[in-house]
Amino acid sequence: MSWSDNNNNNPWGSSNNGGGRGSGPNMDDVIRSAQNRFKGMIPGSFFGKLGPYMIIGILILIWIASGFYRVLPDEQGVVLQFGKYTKTTQPGLNYHLPYPIERVFTPKVTKINRIDVGYRQSPDSRVTAIRDVEEESLMLTGDENIVDIDFSVFWLINDAGKFLFNVQAPELTVKSAAETAMRQSIGQGGLQSILTEGRTEIEDKTRALIQEIMDDYGTGISITQVQTQKADPPAQVIDAFRDVQAARADMERQRNEAEAYANDIIPRARGEAEQILQSAEGYRQKVIADSEGKASRFLSIQAEYAKAPQVTKKRIFYETMEDVFSDMDKVIIDKAGGDSVVPYLPLPELSKKGQN
Repeated sequence: MSWSDNNNNNPWGSSNNGGGRGSGPNMDDVIRSAQNRFKGMIPGSFFGKLGPYMIIGILILIWIASGFYRVLPDEQGVVLQFGKYTKTTQPGLNYHLPYPIERVFTPKVTKINRIDVGYRQSPDSRVTAIRDVEEESLMLTGDENIVDIDFSVFWLINDAGKFLFNVQAPELTVKSAAETAMRQSIGQGGLQSILTEGRTEIEDKTRALIQEIMDDYGTGISITQVQTQKADPPAQVIDAFRDVQAARADMERQRNEAEAYANDIIPRARGEAEQILQSAEGYRQKVIADSEGKASRFLSIQAEYAKAPQVTKKRIFYETMEDVFSDMDKVIIDKAGGDSVVPYLPLPELSKKGQN
């Protein structure tokens, strides 16, 4: 029922007929008058037609501008279109189709992450308690020994798209791959090498194996380092192992001493042997030269003897006697006056010559 009805009465109960004294204002007129005043303040013809379109245009511009986004230097932008991965953007100002058409994730790709295998550290930084996890740390070596090894794997994201959509649990994947790779590396080496100088080689080999697994899975993860924290025999046999290590150290010391002695005596022996060989070679050359000289002299004497036998005989006799008497002490006594000479035998002189 409108306000103009009600038996020709207004809302205040008075009649509209003829000028009654109690008549009030008509509400339809009041509302119509207010509308006219408002249209007078704003040009109704312009705002009434274009106003809604302007509001919609402004909203569309704001929606389009919301597609701009910034990727920080330590991030990569991963763009999803209706939930499907489409591309990866690099640091800087980029643009994507606004939500809900496309969405962007910006994970940190320069942060170094760490996975511990074989042990767990206390979450409280004030406490340095370390708990050993034997089911992860005990591994079989190539010489059928058991080693208790704890190590850490450091990794970062190199492809954010693969990291977000190709692997569901990245930390668990890295940990499982690291344990598998380390067991393979340990199984190819001996216990002694693992505990001493072979650690660096095992770390490099393990890192390469983990990276190969990550690449095969397409995880978008890069392994930066594998660091061995501890490598010891199991606690049950560590005392016996230390005794073996001490015995090996003694053996190594004695071996080094023997090698030092050998390095000293062998060169000297080789030098003496070379000296003897050279002396023998010199003696050989001397004997050969003497023999050849004597043979040549004999042949020349034989030729002379054939020409003058008597003269050659006397010459040979004189030369022989000269050689004999040249090395002797001689006393010559004239036979004519020899009766007055007393024979004297110089025994002390002869004894000295005999000693010399």
